Amino acid sequence: MTLTLHLAPGTIALAVHAALEEAGAEYELRWLDFTAAEQTSDAYLAINPKGRVPTLVTAEGTLTETIAILEWIAETQAPPLMPDTAWARARMRETMTYLASTAHVNHAHKMRGHRWADDPAAHAAMRAKVPETMAASARWLEDRMEGDWVAGSFSVADPYLWVITRWLDGDGVPLADYPRLHAFRERIEARPAVARVAAQH
Repeated sequence: MTLTLHLAPGTIALAVHAALEEAGAEYELRWLDFTAAEQTSDAYLAINPKGRVPTLVTAEGTLTETIAILEWIAETQAPPLMPDTAWARARMRETMTYLASTAHVNHAHKMRGHRWADDPAAHAAMRAKVPETMAASARWLEDRMEGDWVAGSFSVADPYLWVITRWLDGDGVPLADYPRLHAFRERIEARPAVARVAAQH
């Protein structure tokens, strides 16, 4: 069965798209139009009741949540995109968990404040805080980079970090101020698989 990835432009689903391409997987793309609220349609909610992306439909069932999908790709596709030591795998998961729990949430405060508050003034306050919180995330990630890739060798954590680096300038955090992250983005975008995916987003 060909894998089916449900995704939308500008979202973290780009990380899964890049991982599938890096792995040489056979997959189909189903694009959702968030401006038309397609993620809240009955048809899509029947696939993913959370109404979010990414969603990956496999022969075994449907997966949601970026980390879960990326780890499944790393463990089931060839070439493997998982580090080969327990320590490196833990470091990979450490970074991916931080991206999901902190950096992505910081970014979402810019346009999805309604998830946390109903008061428009609170939404404005969240948006105003984004440059500060994303700069803190960028600093943590910058200081953590010790080599070319998140966990030593290229892994599914790298497409995840790549998407976050793509968001920084728009969040008021100049990527050029973080030389390791800037070099990382140039390095990953030079990979043929990532370049193919970037051209579609």
